[in-house]
Amino acid sequence: MLLRMSSLFLRTLRDDPADAEVPSHKLLVRAGYVRRVAPGIYSWLPLGKLVLENVTRIVREEMNRMGAQEVLFPALLPREYYEATGRWTEYGDTLFRLHDRKGADYLLGPTHEELFTDMVKGEYSSYKDYPVTLYQIQTKYRDEARPRAGILRGREFLMKDSYSFDLDDDGLKHSYEQHREAYIRTFDRLGIRYKIVFAQSGAMGGSASEEFLAPTPTGEDTFVACHSCGYAANAEAVTTTAPAARTFDDVAPLKVMDTPDTPTIETLVSHVNEHHGLSITAAQTLKNVVVKVTTPGTDKVETLIIGVPGDREVDFKRLEAVLAPGEPAIFEAADFAKHPGLVRGYIGPQILRELGIRYLVDPRVVTGTSWVTGANEPGKHAANVVAGRDFTPDGTIEAAEVRAGDACPRCGSELSIDRGIEIGHIFQLGRKYADVAGLDALGPDGKPIRITMGSYGIGVSRAVAVITEQAHDALGLVWPREVAPADVHIVGTGKENQVEAALELAAELESRGLRVLVDDRAQVSPGVKFKDAELLGLPTIVVVGRGLAQGVVELRDRVSGEKSEIPLAEAADRIAAAVAA
Repeated sequence: MLLRMSSLFLRTLRDDPADAEVPSHKLLVRAGYVRRVAPGIYSWLPLGKLVLENVTRIVREEMNRMGAQEVLFPALLPREYYEATGRWTEYGDTLFRLHDRKGADYLLGPTHEELFTDMVKGEYSSYKDYPVTLYQIQTKYRDEARPRAGILRGREFLMKDSYSFDLDDDGLKHSYEQHREAYIRTFDRLGIRYKIVFAQSGAMGGSASEEFLAPTPTGEDTFVACHSCGYAANAEAVTTTAPAARTFDDVAPLKVMDTPDTPTIETLVSHVNEHHGLSITAAQTLKNVVVKVTTPGTDKVETLIIGVPGDREVDFKRLEAVLAPGEPAIFEAADFAKHPGLVRGYIGPQILRELGIRYLVDPRVVTGTSWVTGANEPGKHAANVVAGRDFTPDGTIEAAEVRAGDACPRCGSELSIDRGIEIGHIFQLGRKYADVAGLDALGPDGKPIRITMGSYGIGVSRAVAVITEQAHDALGLVWPREVAPADVHIVGTGKENQVEAALELAAELESRGLRVLVDDRAQVSPGVKFKDAELLGLPTIVVVGRGLAQGVVELRDRVSGEKSEIPLAEAADRIAAAVAA
């Protein structure tokens, strides 16, 4: 492949786009790889399309290598498939919904579990047909409320989704491990630094679940890691080690206290320590957060109260993950007006059962623990409020924020916290979708066997942005060789003989199977050409400039920044060797 910049459909920009927040968004637009069409929707220009195809090729090669077979489903799907599994309503506003001219309901596919399941049911009937793994690389659509960060969080994106179909749970575990190894090979080839973490399955359902996260400061996902035992988990999936239950025979009776002007936990702690003879910290107070939980597609709204230690906040991402498909929202003044038994700012768990309100607590709130919390009267709190004596929760919930220094649930050492971008997710779905579809295989004894499934996704277009987030510098992009739009960027700095020599070298390298981009533009200054070469980020840059008079060209490594002069007569051999290395 030989691309000439004099005819290439490309325009680089000197300034960052006004709406860009993260490096990948800024650089992919400035370098002419993508262009915005609408919020969360982007077009791919020639160099961007080459990068996207390279990422797609690597994903496809590793899926084929593990024995998966590629299919392709439509993006436009009838409502019936998603109605059967309940996801027509569970997805809520995330779905793009539309009608055909006859009024029938359709959607733009966000994911295709239902279609894969139906296809296998239609084609396979015997245990001899299994196991099988199918995949597709398909455009997906999700109506993100806040599309941002360019192609990192878009409404339209390219994704690889695959599904394994097995006769039993042991087969599912084997398919899961096959995918896990395939993902490791894929992300290694893409040059992405990643962490494998435990994850929540969310609306997908299923049991075992892991995410592949690319650590980067711009990541939307928070994950924890233990450097002692290797435990790692998305913050939404972190479990809290509950302390042992305690006896409370010697705990003083509940005591109601006047606590005026204590709108925050900090002011409450200060007041009760100063005026009521206590000596407590925020961690010994019990904060009760009221939320309303809506079930998508219905009018059902549940009032739910979450109890967490006062030194913690409720993490709504964790709360949303555990309540999915329910959609929690914070109680507002109008909601409190409908529940006069809830005294805003002074809620305690002592009366929640008689009010008929479900009360879920942090795992640290165990029987025998004593708390300072609301007294359910304006301006009053209560001390010595004991779990198991003065109130009984309806269960526990993992909704409190996770912090650096928290105990590792596996070994007890301190956890560290980092941010990352999800690039892959693997699930052991089990029989959720097979049960709905009635996906069975006739066993050797003539009895039906319910098939068990796995689901595995890679964000293909997102991977392009993730690579950019991890591989850039102050000058521009720095592509790993296997995903770069070309192997070599040859810059003919300006004079006619220099451009001619650059074109001759480019033709020689192309004949050796290298992918070459040559800057042969006339009337463009050497300074602009150098800046474009650095911005575009190809791994090897060759400058055919002043040294040509002495029979040498300059070889630059875009990753390391190393430069060296090499004889023009040896350039093709030396460059080919550098690329091969």
